[in-house]
Amino acid sequence: MSLINTQVQPFKANAYKDGKFIEVTDKDLQGKWSVLIFMPAAFTFNCPTEIEDAAEHYAEFQKLGAEVYIVTTDTQFSHKVWHETSPAVGKAKFALIGDPTHQLTRAFDVHIDAEGLALRGTFIIDPSGTIKTMEVHDNAIARDVSETLRKLKAAQYVAAHPNEVCPAKWNDGAKTLKPSLDLVGKI
Repeated sequence: MSLINTQVQPFKANAYKDGKFIEVTDKDLQGKWSVLIFMPAAFTFNCPTEIEDAAEHYAEFQKLGAEVYIVTTDTQFSHKVWHETSPAVGKAKFALIGDPTHQLTRAFDVHIDAEGLALRGTFIIDPSGTIKTMEVHDNAIARDVSETLRKLKAAQYVAAHPNEVCPAKWNDGAKTLKPSLDLVGKI
């Protein structure tokens, strides 16, 4: 079953952010757009490149009213050391969530049982806590956060304009479509 248009399950997790340990819950996702980016584990090869990419785009997410959360199967203690020792990870101003019990990786269906790690999964969640987009792929393939930003803008657009859809390669300001019988077979 797809997670699209389902509610985020209740959770509570520890994270490292801005030099402090914090608690993050499903309630923190309420009232604003959220982006959860799952990664296999701290101190890996591709993960720092993705965190750096997210950090470089973080201001854009914030302008869109969205918060970014990175989730790995490590603890918040590992994330503290990772943040302090990796120049790429050290750029992160968002929460690095630890999921050592695998509650989140299982809830979002990105858990690899045989390895105890997460697949690379990206989820955009609307202010009501509903999952609007998801992308899950092999751990050898790092993501491009600019595509996540594009999807966030599209999700926000259709939420504000429920009678329109964003076509392929849609970008902010581009033409949308209004589904109707007249369009069937004409595009």
